[in-house]
Amino acid sequence: MSRNKRYTIKLTPWIIAAILLFPLVQLSAQSTCWSNFRGNPELTGVTTANIPKNPVLLWNFKTSDAIKAAPVVCDGTIVVGSVDGNIYGLTLDGKMRWKINTGNSIEAPALIVDNTVYIGDLDGALHAIELHTGKVLWTYITEGQIMGAPNYYTDGKNHILVVGSYDYYLHGVDAKTGKGLWKFESDNFINGAAAIYEGNAIFGGCDGLLHKVRVIDGYEVSSQEVATYVAGSPAIENGRAYVGDYDGQFTCLDINSSKVVWSFQNMETQLPFIGSPSLSAKRVYIGSRDKYLYCFNKSDGKIEWKVNTRGRVDASPVLAGKKLVVATMRGDLLLVSLSDGLTLWSYELGTPITGNPAVIDDYIVVGGEDGRVYCFGKK
Repeated sequence: MSRNKRYTIKLTPWIIAAILLFPLVQLSAQSTCWSNFRGNPELTGVTTANIPKNPVLLWNFKTSDAIKAAPVVCDGTIVVGSVDGNIYGLTLDGKMRWKINTGNSIEAPALIVDNTVYIGDLDGALHAIELHTGKVLWTYITEGQIMGAPNYYTDGKNHILVVGSYDYYLHGVDAKTGKGLWKFESDNFINGAAAIYEGNAIFGGCDGLLHKVRVIDGYEVSSQEVATYVAGSPAIENGRAYVGDYDGQFTCLDINSSKVVWSFQNMETQLPFIGSPSLSAKRVYIGSRDKYLYCFNKSDGKIEWKVNTRGRVDASPVLAGKKLVVATMRGDLLLVSLSDGLTLWSYELGTPITGNPAVIDDYIVVGGEDGRVYCFGKK
């Protein structure tokens, strides 16, 4: 099947012009709401939240199996899926508000938009759920497991979710009704989430390409070769994509010219970058399976600092003020200084952490492979 022929909306020049005139409504990483696992549609991993200088463990909540998904939180409700097949809605004091059994493991983060939770499972189902009640609104079925979070785009008229699947397709789904709008066919599994930038979905996959697909109709604008496999999700800013890959390379690409601006690879280890980066004004931060947390200069890719965390870093860091919140597969949760990588605070959970933390004012929430949700904050 031709990857550019499966779309359902015919665009005339005047429709395109009208679309461009609509204000782009985007989610944002507010200090009290971490509604997307990377904070915003561009997946830059940044929050405005204020976090305690020395957080303490406030509570933990036990599920029946490992938690690999990153939690999200909005309007006082924490949402996280578990390998036990349940989606949990928890209060900020650790009480269960609701639980939904999907019948299959969940490793993908959820997305919260307009008091609706969107989350996929390993059976290939994308669920829409009321945030406060746990009522299932609709379910959309793909033909392969969903490992990445959905993302959201609206031009004021259309409200579109994009989600990748192991059926090789990026799916465009009506966020209100759950109706499939279009499917874009890649050449292999889609493991991570798509970033949304200027009306385009930008994502990598196991075909080793970074695709740029128009959200309104699923038409591929461009693609550029990155590596053998792209396991994580790109962060997009000012026309540049920052993305790591399974070959151990971290790359900055110009998404308009399809050119590599710079790239880095630790030639001694060549271990994968599984997570996504966080972006500050002049720097980009990402962890690797070589156990290092890296800080690169955004303009030229030079290493400004790197620190050995003593454990593989599959989880993506979260930038909060002058600190990074970092989780490792060794089981450590860290607060790291942006300026020099110095560890300012640490807590040993003792269980691998795969998904990045959710960070809002006064709270840090993270899931562990021991099946527990941990919440840190003020005493």
